[in-house]
Amino acid sequence: MSEQTATFWEHLDVLRWAIIRSLIVVVAFAVVAFCMKEWLFAVVLAPTTSQFITFRLMDSPDFSIHLINTGLTEQFMTHMRTAAYSGLLFASPYVIYQLFSFVSPGLYQNERRAAYKIVCSSYLMFLLGTLVCYFIIFPLTVRFLGTYQVSEDVTNMLTLQSYIDTLISMCLVIGVVFELPVVCALLGRMHLLSGSLMRRYRRHAIVAILVVAAIITPTTDIFTLLVVSLPIWLLYEASIFIVPKSKTNS
Repeated sequence: MSEQTATFWEHLDVLRWAIIRSLIVVVAFAVVAFCMKEWLFAVVLAPTTSQFITFRLMDSPDFSIHLINTGLTEQFMTHMRTAAYSGLLFASPYVIYQLFSFVSPGLYQNERRAAYKIVCSSYLMFLLGTLVCYFIIFPLTVRFLGTYQVSEDVTNMLTLQSYIDTLISMCLVIGVVFELPVVCALLGRMHLLSGSLMRRYRRHAIVAILVVAAIITPTTDIFTLLVVSLPIWLLYEASIFIVPKSKTNS
């Protein structure tokens, strides 16, 4: 009994140090991002002008969105929040490595290989979703909403906090949404989902996708809803070819 208790506390201590090392690396990256303020916000604020790479490739008309600050501490707190998110994003491979290193000794060899594939696939899909959001979904949303006017007499005045909050929340949400093929593949391996079943309920899935997109999007406009729904639908269609064609077990 005492040996089992000691083993439990030893594992708990290993987990504690894995979390501490992960936090140290996240904070270190966040501090570096905080100190590189000009570079950080050059990247973050790039989608506010027509010089952004996405708009140049689209040959978009010239436009520029001007952000304002309305709070005494808003710019400093936004700087800290953006640096913290950047630190977590850049340190995430190390964090995932630490957590996987803690879990993997308790797995069999075949389970370890499967877990490694799942972890790598999940991280790559999340990263892909973040990049798709930054380069496509968010810029299109910003250009549409930031330049939309009901009248020339009404000028848009967007706050820095609103812009950053929308960017971070959309990147997180789209990153999670891009895990759909991984989830479908896992359900397929467990014989809980099949390609034929996904084809049969495609119309129901489209309605569900629109509902989910309406819930997860930080804005309430129809344009953002459609822009977010499109990649989810494409992921759903791609997932059909990932899972088996039919279930082998009931």
